[in-house]
Amino acid sequence: MMDAKEIGARLRELRGDRSQQEVADALGLTAMAISSYERGERVPLDKIKIQLAEYYGKTVQEIFFTQA
Repeated sequence: MMDAKEIGARLRELRGDRSQQEVADALGLTAMAISSYERGERVPLDKIKIQLAEYYGKTVQEIFFTQA
């Protein structure tokens, strides 16, 4: 698995022009949780990894395990 900082950078890139609140609302999370994932402070739980992958139209593998 990539480290938390790399995952955070990838999540920020995938979010694009959407706000953290927009993503959080779509997934039933808080903007603070999205922020902490994007800053590399926390790595999402597996069920949230699946939600993020589905939301962004990617696989869990692409987001969390494949080096760019």
